Amino acid sequence: QVQLVESGGGLVQAGGSLRLSCAASGRMFSMYAMAWFRQAPGKEREFVVAISRSGGSTYYADSVKGRFTISRDNAKNTVFLQMDSLKPEDTAVYYCATSPVYGTYSADYYNYWGQGTQVTVSS
Repeated sequence: QVQLVESGGGLVQAGGSLRLSCAASGRMFSMYAMAWFRQAPGKEREFVVAISRSGGSTYYADSVKGRFTISRDNAKNTVFLQMDSLKPEDTAVYYCATSPVYGTYSADYYNYWGQGTQVTVSS
């Protein structure tokens, strides 16, 4: 049983940067691949990026590749999302999630979810 809590969201100007964190409780954090998803008003939940258990492999959606960076610190049970060169279309609620299998973009394979943190990018 894993609990996830996102933080670091807020209002930022276009072109600016923001770093999100996701703190996890539970003994088996390092056993899970992790991912970030986002959901804008009126839209389906969208895959952003995933990271493997050790942090050695990452997989980015084309929409954020080159601008966002995922990392994890298993000793601190935390995953991060560094967001640079933010655009208004990045505005969404951002969620972190866990999966027993790395390498999928589908939300169906993620079994634990945080409550989300709002990111708003103004033009």
